[in-house]
Amino acid sequence: MYFRSVTARVLLLATAWSGLALVVIAVVISALYTKSAERAFTDLLRAQLYNVINSITIGDDNSLQGNPQLGDLRFSQPETGWYWIVEPLGTFAATPLSSSSLGVSNIAVPSILAAPFNNRYERFYSASDAFGNDVLVAETEVVLDSEGRAARFRVSGNLSVVVDDVSSFTRNLYIALVVFGVLSLFVNGLAILFGLRPLDEARRALERVRRGEAERLEGQFPREVQSLTVEMNALIESNRRIVERARMQVGNLAHSLKTPIAVLLNESRLLDKPHGELVRSQAEAMQAQVQSYLNRARIAAQRESLLARTETEPVLERLVRVMRRLNPDKTFVLSAPTSGLALAMEQQDVEETVGNLLENAARHATQSVWIEVMPAVAPEGPEAIRRNWIEIVVEDDGAGLEPAEIKEALKRGRRLDESKPGTGLGLSIVGEITREYQGRLELTRGGRGGLRAALTLPGVTKEVA
Repeated sequence: MYFRSVTARVLLLATAWSGLALVVIAVVISALYTKSAERAFTDLLRAQLYNVINSITIGDDNSLQGNPQLGDLRFSQPETGWYWIVEPLGTFAATPLSSSSLGVSNIAVPSILAAPFNNRYERFYSASDAFGNDVLVAETEVVLDSEGRAARFRVSGNLSVVVDDVSSFTRNLYIALVVFGVLSLFVNGLAILFGLRPLDEARRALERVRRGEAERLEGQFPREVQSLTVEMNALIESNRRIVERARMQVGNLAHSLKTPIAVLLNESRLLDKPHGELVRSQAEAMQAQVQSYLNRARIAAQRESLLARTETEPVLERLVRVMRRLNPDKTFVLSAPTSGLALAMEQQDVEETVGNLLENAARHATQSVWIEVMPAVAPEGPEAIRRNWIEIVVEDDGAGLEPAEIKEALKRGRRLDESKPGTGLGLSIVGEITREYQGRLELTRGGRGGLRAALTLPGVTKEVA
């Protein structure tokens, strides 16, 4: 259900894309900053190297002389990894010079093959000093006088400076991007909810149509949703026309058959008794069959109508009042919730199904009939799950029926008690109408001794998030 939500899908995709983009941005910026920090560190060592070169000369006693002032206290503090070293080359046998931070130790010089010079006759290589510091060394060789005496100049810097700088920048970058990502996710969620609000408004408008509070989708919708509302209004109007046309055809057919059947019934009274009884029974059967199929056609025409809605409690109260007038010696007890359950059925069909059950219960009850309304468990099937279902139970305190008798009672025209008036069509009609609405009718022996008839009928459609 989570991935069936448009809001959840868009928010999930936006979050995934934003997260991926922020990770890529973090990696790229961190890599660029690392290269920039390394380049700046290399440029700093180069500048320090040439400061040392400019500070060293050959004295009158053929010794190396000079005191480079590099403006960095780390070159005078021991074991810092920041050193400068000047070493004579070739036949120039002078005493090497170095910064006080190096002390009496030295840094190994790699071969030219391992660390070659560039086109500026400089080379940079990594090394470790005697104190365990990882350093980057900038080196060059310079001829100091006209006699060709030369020296190797080296300046080293502690690589932990670069590592710490990059680590601090990366940590701050990740914190900033995480905060930005969370805020972006919040803003994206608000934007998505705001952008999808017209769909929710369209849903509420359709719900008002389903509840019978409006006849079409009304409201101001954006261009992307307007076409959907236009099509929905056209569908509702088409549905309404189909229902009206079906009702008109049913009325016309009923009217056209009403007179011929009435004539047959009247003529059956003029015939001799055996033939008259035969014609009358067949005419009544024809009348019942016609009415049954007309009901089926009408129900099939409007069963899926969005406008079919009947409030349960008012209809049942009206039926109970009628039954109390017709059966003053019987007690009718109605128990219905005050929350207002609505059936997705035409009022005429509700009255016919429940009315038949009440007539049957009143006919066989000793003293009382009970009517109870409650929410019901949905019948099996994918379409049934999408609806709310309502159970209407009618129970009497009469003699009741055995299981075998219940099967017979559901057959059209079967009467188990010939001493009571009736045609034997009531329960059959109830079953047919219930099946047309994809509901359920169950007859059992009730707890009060009589027959218990439980109708499971469709309520209004559930909202699907």
